[in-house]
Amino acid sequence: MRYAKECLPKNSSNEMKSLNPIPISGVPGSPYTRKMLSLMRYRRIPYAVEWGDPRAFIEKFNVEEPKPVLLPVMIFEVDGKQKAITDSTPIIRHLEDEFPERGVIPSDPKLAFLNYVLEDFGDEWVTKFMFHYRWYFQDDIEKAGTILPLFHDITLEKKAHQTFKQSVSDWQTSRLWVVGSNETTAPIIEASYKRFLGQLEDCLSMYPFLFGSRPSSADYAIFGQLSALIGFDPTSRDIAHEISPRVVAWQDLMEDMSGLEPSEGDWITFENAEQSLSRLFEEVSKVYIPALLANSQAFAQEEKTWTAEIDGVQWEQRSFPYQVKCLQWINDEFQALDEDDQQQITEFLNKTGCKDLIIKD
Repeated sequence: MRYAKECLPKNSSNEMKSLNPIPISGVPGSPYTRKMLSLMRYRRIPYAVEWGDPRAFIEKFNVEEPKPVLLPVMIFEVDGKQKAITDSTPIIRHLEDEFPERGVIPSDPKLAFLNYVLEDFGDEWVTKFMFHYRWYFQDDIEKAGTILPLFHDITLEKKAHQTFKQSVSDWQTSRLWVVGSNETTAPIIEASYKRFLGQLEDCLSMYPFLFGSRPSSADYAIFGQLSALIGFDPTSRDIAHEISPRVVAWQDLMEDMSGLEPSEGDWITFENAEQSLSRLFEEVSKVYIPALLANSQAFAQEEKTWTAEIDGVQWEQRSFPYQVKCLQWINDEFQALDEDDQQQITEFLNKTGCKDLIIKD
C-alpha cells in the first residue's frame, strides 16, 4: 500500500514485518501515542507499551534513532533487522497490509481519499488546537508542567520534579511558534476549535464515526488530539463540555473499541459522506488548505517562513518540509483514483471550497 514505504530506509527491499507484540514507547499526554494505542486495541493487534523516555527505549533495542525522535516510537523488523519508526500515518497503512481484518481504511476509494484528508487534518491542524491550549493559558501550563514530568518518572523527588516542571514549561511555551500560536493568531485557533467541535457534534448526531458504524484512521487521528483537548487540558475541556457533549462522550468511547464487531456494510456511502462531512471539509478549506499551500510555496522558494491570510488574519509561521510531504501525499492519493472517482471527488472538493487542495499540473 502507498506510504507504508515512507517507514522504510532508502535502500530497503521493502520487507517490513511487525513483531509480536509490537514494542511501543510513548507517554499518555502524547496525542499520537493515544491515536496508535486506541487504533491497535480496536484492531486487536498485540502491542507492548513502555511509558517514559523514548531514547532509553531506542537504546534498549540497540537501533538507530529516527530523525527526529517523535512519539510514539514503534519497533518493526525491516529487511531482517529491527528499526525504530515514528510516523503514525504510514505505520497505519503498513498494518492494513499485514493485518487485513478490522481495517480502518474504507474500501470505497473515494471514502478512503476523504478519510486520508481528514486524518491529515487531525494530525496537522487539530494538533494546533492541542498545543495552543496546553501551553497558552496559565491553568493549562500549570497542569501540563506538573503532570507530564511524572509520566516519565513517577518517583521523581520533589525538588527534581519542580526543576523538571519549570524546564518543560519554559521549553514548551517558548515553542508555541511551532504551531503558529501567538497573540495575533490565538483568536483564529480558538475560533477554529469551536467551529470544529460543532461540526463534529453534527457528524456524531448522524453516525457513531466519521464514515459510518466503524472507525476509520481519521477517527483515530482526531481522537488522539481530543484525548488531550478534552481528556487532559482544562481550558479546551471546558469549552468542549459547553459546545459538544457528544464529542466529549465520543472521546471516552474511542479509547477502546476492541469489542466492536465491524462489517463491510458499516461504511457509509459516498453520497451520505458528502452530506455528513461537508461542514468539516469547509473548515479544512477555511484554515488548513491556505496553510498547506503557503508552506509548500515558501519551502519551494527556500523561504524560512510562510505567510497566508487565514480566516481574515495574516498568519506567519516557520516553513516545515513535513507539511510539504503531506500536501504531496494527498495529491498522490487523488492521482491513484480512477477517472470517475476523481471526477466525483473533484465535485465534492469544489462544493466545499477545497478545490485548491489538488495541485494542477
